[in-house]
Amino acid sequence: HVQLVESGGGSVQVGGSLRLSCVASGDTMGRYCMGWFRQIPDKEREGVAGIESDGTTFYADSVKGRFTISKDNAKNTLYLQMGDLKPDDTAMYYCAAGPLRSCSVLPNKWGQGTQATVTS
Repeated sequence: HVQLVESGGGSVQVGGSLRLSCVASGDTMGRYCMGWFRQIPDKEREGVAGIESDGTTFYADSVKGRFTISKDNAKNTLYLQMGDLKPDDTAMYYCAAGPLRSCSVLPNKWGQGTQATVTS
């Protein structure tokens, strides 16, 4: 079954950019909906962006126009390009996958997370 490993988090100033990556192994990423979620302590995990197997993308209203989700099926890698970052974007970001080609249900596979911190 698929395993997910994120990277690319770090600390950046307000207005800066970060690119998160998620490498999938054990299965073909292109078969599933893939997505990015984020969570801060004492709050529920929230969806940030998703991409279906056909390339259809979805974004939370809070990140539209600033974040871009993409994937490279040949490299089995998912990306999240984050721009114009704000302090409210500070969170642990998780890569997620499956179980369907569409993003109509919640994912059932998760990475370990990568921290992104935006400082003012």
